[in-house]
Amino acid sequence: MADSQLYQFLVEWSGENAWIVQVFVVVFLVLLFNLVLRLVLKRLQRKLQDTDNPWDDAVIGALQQPLNLLVWIVGIAFAADIVGAETDATIFNAIGPIRDVGVIVTLTWFLLRLAKRLQQNILERSQQKETPLDPTTADAIGKLIRASILITAGLVILQTLGFSISGVLAFGGIGGIAIGFAAKDLLANFFGGLMIYLDRPFAVGDWINSPDREIEGTVEHIGWRLTRIRTFDKRPIYVPNGVFSNIAVVNPSRMSHRRIHETIGIRYDDIDKMQDIVEDVKAMLGQHPEIESSQTLMVNFNSFAASSIDFFVYTFTKTTVWTRYHEIKQDVLLQISEIISRHGAEIAFPTSTVHVPQAMTPAEAAVAAAGQGMEQV
Repeated sequence: MADSQLYQFLVEWSGENAWIVQVFVVVFLVLLFNLVLRLVLKRLQRKLQDTDNPWDDAVIGALQQPLNLLVWIVGIAFAADIVGAETDATIFNAIGPIRDVGVIVTLTWFLLRLAKRLQQNILERSQQKETPLDPTTADAIGKLIRASILITAGLVILQTLGFSISGVLAFGGIGGIAIGFAAKDLLANFFGGLMIYLDRPFAVGDWINSPDREIEGTVEHIGWRLTRIRTFDKRPIYVPNGVFSNIAVVNPSRMSHRRIHETIGIRYDDIDKMQDIVEDVKAMLGQHPEIESSQTLMVNFNSFAASSIDFFVYTFTKTTVWTRYHEIKQDVLLQISEIISRHGAEIAFPTSTVHVPQAMTPAEAAVAAAGQGMEQV
């Protein structure tokens, strides 16, 4: 008896308040659909992670959160339509445009996430190939794609809200002139960044320096307005991209070899041994496993210096790695020292010779040498 009364009460109440039941059902279905959708997408993503195709897992990963938001937008908009039809409130007339804008924003969010994930997947897979994709180029293309998506979404939203796109574009053309004068530095930096992406004088990870400015370090990030460079003492330098249009940039990271260029002096007393020393040093460099024999290799008697006779060494290492280069250079210099010693010669150091006239006594000569601050030989 009590059950039948309760059922009759619910029927009578739902008849007068059917919209509340409908809203409850809509919200419940949205929650249920979101739960099922989340479980299905997660399971599908786990299966697609092991594939070589960069598209499938990128699409599923980018789709999860935007699709959940889209379900909520559509469900809440549907529930709001039910409430608006029951209450006839004016505010519910805005539900349609808000829903349309929400759908566009959700689709834009999905496309932005998809572009970013595709960029990451393609870069990761390209690192396993013999010719990997340049990260700087991939980053530039990704930024251009995302900027195009945002601009297109903005125009579609304006069209959805009733604005004339042709009028907006015409206003943008006129306003662009004023903006160009007001933001010329910003535009210069933007096009400077575009030129960096197109010409690629350097990329992220390169060591660069400029003889025109006190700029030297490793490139960490190339943005549309600024490039961040980390100096060797770990300080960041933020350089506007427009600066690179007016300065010379040296990129040591792209050198093919590193140069060893040293001048070594031996004593004047060892001048008769110079020819043999030069020939042995040249032969040693020609047989050294870390010296590039196809590049310029020169070892020649160079000059009569104040305290020595000098020969120079000019050659190139195979490696361009800074630390390895210094290890090779150290080995080369030590072998040159051994060659000089093997020939009974000595590396010179600054000395001076005092010529003593016969009329001077040894004591006077010593005093004269001490007064001139020179060593008597």
